[in-house]
Amino acid sequence: MRKALVAMIVLSGVFISGRSPGGQPAPDHARAVASRPPLHAEALVPLPLGTVMPRGWLQRQLRIQADGLSGHLDELWPDVGSNSGWLGGSGESWERGPYFVDGLVPLAYLLQDQRLISKARAWIEWTLTHQEADGRMGPPKNTDWWPNMVMLKALTQYQEAAGDPRVVPFMQRYFAYHLRHARERPLESWAAVRWADELLSVLWLYNRTGDASLLELARVLHDQGADWKAHFATFENTAKSDKNRLGVAPGKPLPERAMLAHGVNNAMALKSSALWYLISGDPTDREAVHRAFEVLDRYHGLPNGMFSADEHYAGRDPSQGIELCAVVEALFSLQHVIRVTGDAALADRLERIAFNALPATFSADMWAHQYDQQPNQVLCTLAARQWVSNGPESNLFGLEPNFGCCTANMHQGWPKLVQSLWMLTPDGGIAAVAYAPNEVRTTLAGGAAVTIVEDTEYPFRGSVELTVTPSSPASFPLLLRVPAWAAEASIAVNGTPVRGIAAGTFVRIERRWTAGDRVELTMSMAPRTSTWFHDSVAIERGPLVFALRMGEDWTKIAAGMKKPALPPAADWEVRPTTAWNYGLVIERPGQFSVKEKPVGEYPFSPDGAPVEITVTGRRVPMWTLVDGSAGPLPQSPVVSTAPDETLTLVPYGAAKLRVTAFPRVKRGG
Repeated sequence: MRKALVAMIVLSGVFISGRSPGGQPAPDHARAVASRPPLHAEALVPLPLGTVMPRGWLQRQLRIQADGLSGHLDELWPDVGSNSGWLGGSGESWERGPYFVDGLVPLAYLLQDQRLISKARAWIEWTLTHQEADGRMGPPKNTDWWPNMVMLKALTQYQEAAGDPRVVPFMQRYFAYHLRHARERPLESWAAVRWADELLSVLWLYNRTGDASLLELARVLHDQGADWKAHFATFENTAKSDKNRLGVAPGKPLPERAMLAHGVNNAMALKSSALWYLISGDPTDREAVHRAFEVLDRYHGLPNGMFSADEHYAGRDPSQGIELCAVVEALFSLQHVIRVTGDAALADRLERIAFNALPATFSADMWAHQYDQQPNQVLCTLAARQWVSNGPESNLFGLEPNFGCCTANMHQGWPKLVQSLWMLTPDGGIAAVAYAPNEVRTTLAGGAAVTIVEDTEYPFRGSVELTVTPSSPASFPLLLRVPAWAAEASIAVNGTPVRGIAAGTFVRIERRWTAGDRVELTMSMAPRTSTWFHDSVAIERGPLVFALRMGEDWTKIAAGMKKPALPPAADWEVRPTTAWNYGLVIERPGQFSVKEKPVGEYPFSPDGAPVEITVTGRRVPMWTLVDGSAGPLPQSPVVSTAPDETLTLVPYGAAKLRVTAFPRVKRGG
């Protein structure tokens, strides 16, 4: 049975919490809003932007992002520059401006960075002040529903952070416009497969206004959009895709079968059935995400928590890739599925992707990113690889490798993770959904203003310390998620152990809280193994997956690029300076050696990794490069007569060249 947090009370769409410095009531725009009838109750209620603020290494990571491409992209990439159609210019007028703003808004407000806030508000201001009289929004030459869906997400975040009174009326006019024209201009192409992104904003607005016409629009979106629930229920894509069979051809629109096999579309689709449950009330809609992950893992699962799609379903070989857009969209989908279901296992998945796949696809300084990352990534060069439908630039680190969608959309990953660390419970409490250093300030349903400071170096360490400070003594439940891998976890409140702890669940602590109460969650982080393609093995510790640390030689490249990067950005090839074709000799439990190091300025870099694991391995000479990638994994166990060597593994997100899924070695005579 899946371990889910069960809603105890049906809420009624009222404001129930907000950020309240000094114990003062939060303004309406900064309060969380639960589902309003006839919507069905979610298991958890998301907190608005700015309620949870990053600290420690997580704040530093957002600062790295702001000092890198995210904070300067508009200065050097014309697609989101001053000539963008979303700023009134004659340039790109489709998805890239909205994508950029959807990540820039939370990044700016979480860092309270006035430079970035000013940049974000320029896009918001143009959008709000250029709505047509009939409710239409966006650049005049854009006639696609899809880019508007992304800008609406940015507007909802901006309203939560800034309280701009123009946002709600703007959205009301736009949704009325969409409903009037929905029959004559039905969803098609990208909008049809990504309809849940508009549903999200429709539900956000309904919970604030109670306008019944919004539920009518929601049903139209559902009826015109792709049936993702049926797609996963009768899943037919059980092997690596073939672009010819999918009908993928240069310069031509993707046919429906290719759209449904597209990795980013799948990542966005993970939230569709759960969000629809809020309207349908059908439990099979709420649970459909489990079937989706079941088939994606079985046929395309990768050790980093993602599924392969480069850019269509690509099978389980760890030399296949996954697009950065798919990583950030899977994280965003999970945040909303967890809100609906309260499922602790999905929060485990959220952390696995966030702490592994997300940082792995960026350079340590976040001035470069990849289009595709590979779990077994031993060479990043400008060359054709065995991608399903991506080009030779796809695993380079750069400004716009392969295609610019990831350049525009990559910014939302870290900031939106901050927003989802905490959620409220329907019975007036608060739940720790995922762990990282932060501070949350909110007012609970009973009126108690509370601040919780989370001190931790998780995911690199296994201890989390919470300091709970209500404005006055107050009784409310505090729920702590205990990951499924944390079988020996312990919890103490002011030094007194908590009983009844079970891995893979939310542990409920209900008491009268007073200022300075301390809660300690301690999780054993012994290394463990997991089995992957061709019975290969991966090493894990806590939520982190580990990979072989290889020597990396970074070389700037310009010749041969479709669009060479403009300084100070650059495009990079990365070549190994050490061997990569190792298997692991795993003969007994506990044979791994763990070394913890300080969490420094760049924890997601090979030299800055805060934890290392040493293991015994042997070269596997038969395992060689094929088309610039690590060739197909030999079936384990493999026999090797090479000498034993001590190998150093670092967190997956820190290693830009790596082997993650290793053959198991059987010592030969």
